[in-house]
Amino acid sequence: MCNWRRSLKIAFHNKQIVEAANERENLKWIFLTLTVRNVEGSELKNTMDVMTKAWNNFSRYAAFKKSVKGYFRAMEVTKNREKESEWYATYHPHFHVLLAVKPSFFTKDYIKQAEWIAMWRKAMKLDYDPIVHVQRVKAKKESPDLNEIEQDVKRAVEEQNAILEVSKYPVKDSDVIVGNSVTTDNVETVLDLDNALAYKRLIAYGGLLKEIHKELNLDDAEDGDLIRVGEENADEIANGAIEVMAYWHVGLKNYVLK
Repeated sequence: MCNWRRSLKIAFHNKQIVEAANERENLKWIFLTLTVRNVEGSELKNTMDVMTKAWNNFSRYAAFKKSVKGYFRAMEVTKNREKESEWYATYHPHFHVLLAVKPSFFTKDYIKQAEWIAMWRKAMKLDYDPIVHVQRVKAKKESPDLNEIEQDVKRAVEEQNAILEVSKYPVKDSDVIVGNSVTTDNVETVLDLDNALAYKRLIAYGGLLKEIHKELNLDDAEDGDLIRVGEENADEIANGAIEVMAYWHVGLKNYVLK
């Protein structure tokens, strides 16, 4: 439950940041999901380290720097539990990224999906084309109702009959523990994730968003107060952003599609 509250708090912090950024500059917003192929538990920690280093290179590419004014980046890890899949029992680390871009991004500076793929492939030094998803933030007239999101989560709990279904920060808990017994698979999963996630910061801000985060004096969402996580505001783009981000981590959706 703390993880879930932390997820909502991150979304709320980002809403405040988006609102402040929109007041300061004329910006457009997009969501970007960057993935790699699933890996074995023994490879997870190294893969996550490589992804973080690759992001640093990715964000320095000329096309990125030309269009992007700032970003919020979150690492997420899921585990494949589909026994029919060739990737069964492997882990899927990926980035969710909120990008503040210049208005010219959708005209002369537009980066096509194929270009995002090529850039991420180059940064990761992959020998295959990774799956990359790009989605424009849509304006939402009404502020998202965090109470409604809370009810969605409660319904998910009731349907699954387990609190493990609600949390997805940084990994959906139901991907960690399966069933109610101590099994070899459950123990291995916990050990894999403990090794891979220990002492890692899984969220980061850059550029304009990092500046505003500091100016707003927001506390550490990964290690701070989890009491106040929402309020009303009329910024339609910020409303659209917080709704999608709130659903990133509460376990109701795998990616940013809603």
